[in-house]
Amino acid sequence: MTLAQKTTASRVADIAAGTFYAYGIRHAYGIPGGEVLTLIDALGRVGIRFLLCRHETPAASMAAGTSAVTGAPGLLVTTVGPGLANAVNAIADAAQERVPLIVVSGVVDHDIRHRYTHQVLDQAALLRGLVKGSFEIEHTGAGATIARAIELATTPPFGPVHLDLAPGTAKKEAETADGIRTPAHTGRVGAHRDDVAVSSLAKLLNNAQRPLVIAGFDAAREGAGTAVQALCERLQAPLITTYKAKGLVDETLDLCLGGAGLSPLADRSLLKVVRRADLVLLAGYDPIEMRPGWLEPFDSQQTIVEICTHPYDHAMHRCDHRLIGPIAESADALVQVVAQGQGRWRQGEPETARRCLLDAFDSPRDWGPHAVVEVLQDVLHDDAIVTVDSGAHRILLSQKFKVRHPLGLLQSAGFCTMGVAVPLAAGAKAAAPDRTIVAIVGDGGLEMGLGELATLRDEGLNIVVVVIQDESLALIELKQKNMNYERSGVGLGKTRFEDVAAAFGGHGVRVAARDSFAEELARATQREQFSLIVCQVEASDYVDRI
Repeated sequence: MTLAQKTTASRVADIAAGTFYAYGIRHAYGIPGGEVLTLIDALGRVGIRFLLCRHETPAASMAAGTSAVTGAPGLLVTTVGPGLANAVNAIADAAQERVPLIVVSGVVDHDIRHRYTHQVLDQAALLRGLVKGSFEIEHTGAGATIARAIELATTPPFGPVHLDLAPGTAKKEAETADGIRTPAHTGRVGAHRDDVAVSSLAKLLNNAQRPLVIAGFDAAREGAGTAVQALCERLQAPLITTYKAKGLVDETLDLCLGGAGLSPLADRSLLKVVRRADLVLLAGYDPIEMRPGWLEPFDSQQTIVEICTHPYDHAMHRCDHRLIGPIAESADALVQVVAQGQGRWRQGEPETARRCLLDAFDSPRDWGPHAVVEVLQDVLHDDAIVTVDSGAHRILLSQKFKVRHPLGLLQSAGFCTMGVAVPLAAGAKAAAPDRTIVAIVGDGGLEMGLGELATLRDEGLNIVVVVIQDESLALIELKQKNMNYERSGVGLGKTRFEDVAAAFGGHGVRVAARDSFAEELARATQREQFSLIVCQVEASDYVDRI
């Protein structure tokens, strides 16, 4: 069925839905309100599945999970006032995680807007610091407005864009001249081996004795892994990634040193390699993912070069040479002109760092959070998608878990908000129902959004939720201890999450040993309903281990 056949009505809402569909959107998330019912009806008519969530913040995170899998913009639909206000945290997350998120909110109708006060606030002003743009869909030019919003959201740096839609406007008959907008057929001109900028950069690379590549999320999202790997191999350069770029290159390869930026333990080893490099090549690397330990990591004797689709807005460090263009094509062009690296890194610093990292994150005992990560590594297939929440367990998983494909580990790395693992996994599962999707979450993060277990049940999203229960906000407790403060406000009661899962229609089980966890995890990946596995661990196992 063609898009024209799908769209039989001519309401403004139908033009909006048809345009969303034309741009590749197939899922929408949110909670209905009277102001958006016409839009939700129109979405269903064109084949966009609306998933009912229990709160707007996880709804936006689900949209982000879908976007990560499909590459299309995420779509969040909220009602007026409190509906949109509920989503602010996740919209801020989308801004700092560079998610192309379209936020459509209901708004009070024009004819009463200046007299009526119930649930009325300046919604554009509420989001002004978080979105790339805010527009109102009117009864003329609806398709054009939405196309503008989507193209703005998907222009680097990606980010959220807000659209208001009044219920009266949604029901109006669209103007004859206004129709569904479709994306332009766009070609990209990449870097070429004969480009002056490429040859200039190649000379710098050829002269380097200890080249290092640091790659970020944009390289992973762009699918530049093969090109970056080829360049690293050509240069004989080790690769460090941000946590969100894990899997850009298969992390089981010797050239990969893993993720950087969150773990002080890992950074002790990784920054030694960074400071020994005489040339550092940054590939799609946005320092928004990094912490203060990566503020000014380079000295004046090092050459810092960057390949990126756009300059990044930060003051974390300098850049000496920049090549702006598609990351994969730029790396491919460099591979063709740089000389094969021979005898580089003669002191073996990357190998030393790799051994130190393995020792630093080795399991202190047979059961605990380290063992949980090792079982995940052993049991899950290489093509599984894992999501992880903020907390001590995330630092451990992001450092210890080896990802073998791009976007195989989804998380909030720039904004680092809690409560995202389950909704990210839900959104990924909705878009890729045949993939194994596993959410790793702490007890505190899960309790923030327990209601979304009902979303998993009602929408048939059979993800696996692994709860690492240590009855503490473990990362904050560690920081509290390091500051010599009394333990306060970080203790959590022992919620029986396995019983909660059963109450929500899933399968719940508690484990406290490697073998039982491995068995339950293998079974969980085969179930038709969601599974929740509680791994009881001790918060003390993180001390000096992350």
